Amino acid sequence: MPIKEKSKPAKRDRVTIRTVAAHAGVSVAAVSKVMRNAYGVSENLRAKVTGSIEELGYRPSRTARGLRGRTFTIGLLLVDIRNPFLPEVIDGVNGVLAPSHYQAMIGVGEGRMQLETSLIESMIDYKMDGLILVAPRLPTEIIAEFAAQVPIVAVGYHDPKAKTFDTVNTDDQRGAEIAVEALLKCGYRDIEMLSLGAREGHKVSVVRQREIGYRRAMLCAGLSSSAPISHIPVHSPKREEAMRVFLARSDRPRAVFCWSDLDAITLLSAAADMGVRVPEDLAVVGYDNSTTAALSLVNLASIDQSGRELGEAATRTLLSRIEGRSDPEHLLLMPSLVNRKSLIRSG
Repeated sequence: MPIKEKSKPAKRDRVTIRTVAAHAGVSVAAVSKVMRNAYGVSENLRAKVTGSIEELGYRPSRTARGLRGRTFTIGLLLVDIRNPFLPEVIDGVNGVLAPSHYQAMIGVGEGRMQLETSLIESMIDYKMDGLILVAPRLPTEIIAEFAAQVPIVAVGYHDPKAKTFDTVNTDDQRGAEIAVEALLKCGYRDIEMLSLGAREGHKVSVVRQREIGYRRAMLCAGLSSSAPISHIPVHSPKREEAMRVFLARSDRPRAVFCWSDLDAITLLSAAADMGVRVPEDLAVVGYDNSTTAALSLVNLASIDQSGRELGEAATRTLLSRIEGRSDPEHLLLMPSLVNRKSLIRSG
C-alpha cells in the first residue's frame, strides 16, 4: 500500500492591521489608536481590538511602521546597569508601555560620552519613536541636537531651561537636605558627604545637585565651615581603597551622607570588615532606597526617590511628546527618607 504523503498545512495569509480592523468590526484608525495607547480610547474598544490581535496573532511589521513614521519602539539609555536603583526605573517604563503596544529597547552608555552618542545615533537610525536617557553625560546642546530629530526625555538631568527636550527628576537638592536634617535630628553635628570624584558628573547631574543640597542644609544648621565632601573614585579597586582610607581616618566624622546607595552599601561592607560599628561609630544615610538597602543584613537608611515613579513619569511625558506636544515639561518629584538601623541610635 503506497505511503500517503503528509499534506502540507495551508499557508496562512499575512495578518495586517486591516485584517484586525475587519475582525474587530472597527476602523483601521481605531486599531491604530489602541495600539499607540492614544488618549480617549474606551475600554470597550480596547478590549475588542486587543482580543482580535491575540486571536489573529497579529504582529505588525516594524519596517513598515518605520516607513509610515512609527515603529512603536522606545530607546532606553542607562548610565550603568550595575546600579541596583535602575531596575526600578525600567519597571516603571515597562509598566506604562505594557498596554500601549510600545516596547523598550535598552542600551547601556557606561557613563562614556562617545558610547552614549553612538547608542543614541543607532536608536535614531533604527527609527525609534522616542528616547529616555537616564543620567546622560552629554551636554545640553548635544542632547538638544538629537531632540531635533526624535522626542527625548532626560531623567537624572537637572536642566529646567531646556526647550527641545523634557526632564523628569527627583528634587535632589531637597533630598540631600532631608538626609542632613535627619542626621541633625539624631544629634549628629560632625557630618561629611561621600560623593563622586570631582571630575565625574556636571552641574546638571544628580551628584552635583546633592552636593548643593548638602552644603545648604549644613549652612542652615550653622555648620557651613565644617561641611567637607570626600570625593571617591568611580572604578574599583581605587573606590574601595578610598573608602577604607576614609574609615581609617583619625578625624573620621560621626555621620556620613553618601550620594548613592551604591557607595553607601560598599562603605557598610568595608566598615564591617574593619570593625567600625554602624551606627554606634558611624551613622550612614544613602540615596535611592534601592531594594538592596532594605535587606535586613544591610538595613541602610536612604532617601527614597521612587525609581518606578520616575520611570512611569518619564514614559508618560515621552508618549505625550510623541503624540505632538511641543512645549517643554520639567517635572520634579519629591523625595522622602526611609529610616533604618544605619541611622537610628540605640537607647
